[in-house]
Amino acid sequence: MQVILGSASIARKTILAEMGYQFTVMTADIDEKAIRKEKPEELVMALAEAKAEAILERLPIGDYAQRAEPTLLITTDQVVVYDGAIREKPSNEEEARQFMKDYSGGHAATVGSVVVTNLKTGLRKGGWDRVEIHFHEIPDEVIEKLVEEGIVLKAAGGLIIEHPLIVPFVKQVVGTTDSVMGLPKALTEKLLKEVL
Repeated sequence: MQVILGSASIARKTILAEMGYQFTVMTADIDEKAIRKEKPEELVMALAEAKAEAILERLPIGDYAQRAEPTLLITTDQVVVYDGAIREKPSNEEEARQFMKDYSGGHAATVGSVVVTNLKTGLRKGGWDRVEIHFHEIPDEVIEKLVEEGIVLKAAGGLIIEHPLIVPFVKQVVGTTDSVMGLPKALTEKLLKEVL
């Protein structure tokens, strides 16, 4: 089978490669802010579905239906939930700084979706995964360095746990690190099998 990853995320590309898949990358150009849902699980599923639809519009679907081997499209989305509120990527450095300060000594959750579409048959399956992350107090100078680097501006809720600067301040992860990084391996494998 062939695999298309519908994401430009470095973390997601790394995880999918770790899983042993060879793949091409296509990105969906959608207005994520135009899609709103109250529940984080519904929002990430709606966004991953919208990304799949946007990519499908640019592909010659008839060609995929004729091929002997199936092509599977993986689309994803992720938000952070903090104190009951949904957080997407920070809009600026000040917001990223505030997000990080909020997590210091507290906890947040990531809610991530995976949608897999079989381009040969049209079959689509999706699901979501939630991970709770508890933090020790994060020193202001660490927050400043992370904001200066700009990496937290590219992450849902400005939340990262794999960066060397933040690792010592991650108290507990209830779930998997790959899910926090944007692509839950177990869920992705399950969905890939289900659409074949």
